[in-house]
Amino acid sequence: MLSTLFWIYCQEAVLQISAGGLDRKYCIVNNQSWTPLSQTLDDAIQYPLMNMTSSLLCNGSGISPDVVKGKALVVRRGNCSFSQKALVAQSLGATTLLIASTIPLIIPSANDSDYAKVHIPLALMRNRDFLEAQKEFGEGMLVKLYAPPHSKIDPSIAVILLISMVTIVLGGYWSGACESGVTEGGGGESKADSGELFLYSPLKVVVFVAMMCGMLVLMYYFYNVLVYIIIAIFCLASASALFSCLDAVMEKIGCGTISFSIRNWNFSVRSIILAAVCISIAVVWGVYRNEERWIWILQDLLGIAFCLNFMKTISLSNFKICVILLSLLLVYDVFFVFITPFLTKTAHSKLCCQKKKKNIKNVVFSQLPVVMRVPRFSAWAQNLCGMQFSILGYGDIIVPGLLVAYCSRFDVWINSSKKIYFVSCCIAYLLGMILTFAVMLLSGMGQPALLYLVPFTLITSTVVAACRGELKQFWAGTTYEVLDSSREPLLPGVLPDPYLIFLHYCLMQSFPF
Repeated sequence: MLSTLFWIYCQEAVLQISAGGLDRKYCIVNNQSWTPLSQTLDDAIQYPLMNMTSSLLCNGSGISPDVVKGKALVVRRGNCSFSQKALVAQSLGATTLLIASTIPLIIPSANDSDYAKVHIPLALMRNRDFLEAQKEFGEGMLVKLYAPPHSKIDPSIAVILLISMVTIVLGGYWSGACESGVTEGGGGESKADSGELFLYSPLKVVVFVAMMCGMLVLMYYFYNVLVYIIIAIFCLASASALFSCLDAVMEKIGCGTISFSIRNWNFSVRSIILAAVCISIAVVWGVYRNEERWIWILQDLLGIAFCLNFMKTISLSNFKICVILLSLLLVYDVFFVFITPFLTKTAHSKLCCQKKKKNIKNVVFSQLPVVMRVPRFSAWAQNLCGMQFSILGYGDIIVPGLLVAYCSRFDVWINSSKKIYFVSCCIAYLLGMILTFAVMLLSGMGQPALLYLVPFTLITSTVVAACRGELKQFWAGTTYEVLDSSREPLLPGVLPDPYLIFLHYCLMQSFPF
């Protein structure tokens, strides 16, 4: 489980092309080790652009310095190093070098000794962007290059925090309402009789985590096959979860339904409409999951529904199980986030500004629903190259959420009108999230959120139970009589969800920071 919060970031900059009173901005990638770019458009110097994409500019033969002097050049990528192209352009009197690339952009780099020799700005741009600009502006293009400063603090953090808190609170409340026999749907069915999964055995918890580790290994070797299986499972599970959530909301607000029968089969008009809507949303996400600009909205919607349904469906029977499960997942999370980069060669990649790349890390984010994603609102310049997101793994909601749900059910068992355990655990989760954000911003690197969330929620719950003199009862948990393991059906009615969550954990562990 890579439930780490982080930002996708590389050295993007902006190329403004103008002609005839029109202008348009394009993505470029630069390296500040070369001549740094201006930070604002007003400070950037404007140069006429000369099209030399017919040349690789590996040497200056056949090119008159008088033709290129004082101009920005755009040439094709290939055959020689970036520094060699830059030195040739510089010797011809060019002021800026743009390299048009037909393959994914990388940060243009060179030997340390070469950086000091080059005194003109150098950047890579997409060849299709240049062809588009040529078609739109024709000849006489003027260019400016600038690199807006990267802001660490972005409003998307607040949105991520809001999503996580709303999901945690609603999931915990729903679980407690089901336990009290007054479900969100008003059906009066308690969790004990609903056929939902109880994790009541330490051995079962260990097996649960071991299955996640095993899935990680399988993903490493058979990713190209399993990726589509997991996408299909997520579509089914999230559509079902979204249906459960919407149906419960409809019942809560008193929305009636019309039923009819066909050959002794009973059908509900409301259920049919909701099912069609939920399936359509899941199918649209599955088809357009690699679209950057808007598909994150559907992914977050399905993710919220999935997390809510998981918290409502999976019950931890006592605090002992909570401690064991959360502690194991904490170790699991921290180990893979901090240790994996030393064990794999894919920990760092020079590729940036593209989503479809040849390493597991980027393929996962472009194809799999492993995270809540919110675009970085202040990163408009970087968004020209590829949408930048603040993200939070589903595991960072579900894992502490299982404890929040247990606290909510415990409030029901002890008839706590103030919901003291539920409220205190939610507050602890909020404080843990705030600390995660703070450490991330101060360190400038992604953090395993469970490192902060698990201690905050476990310690807070323990302190509250101890202060109220209910620690023994809190530790022992439910008084419901659970089935013997030899007679218990295997994950009755909720088979996809537990499998999906450990698949998500293992997928997210497949790529390190």
